[in-house]
Amino acid sequence: MPTVKLGASRQIVIPKKLYDELGLAAGDYLNVELYEGGKLLVTPKELVDRHPEIDKRLAEAEEDVKAGRVRGPFKTAHEATAALRSAPRRKR
Repeated sequence: MPTVKLGASRQIVIPKKLYDELGLAAGDYLNVELYEGGKLLVTPKELVDRHPEIDKRLAEAEEDVKAGRVRGPFKTAHEATAALRSAPRRKR
């Protein structure tokens, strides 16, 4: 278990081996929790929580792109909005 030194600004340095193993990058967020016995648990945090419905819809969108069921690209926002307005309405 590596030992690290607490810096003057309450900062700790994550050893490179662990940093690389976790796939961390500068600017990433970490959760820090205090456990019994004065132990800290530090875990990487994604700011956008993943939801199964979102993953499902993203997969559907990717399939639409692969199958060519998309419009565009558009040169202007006006072209994009005109295409959306002229599109037939889908039932939800």
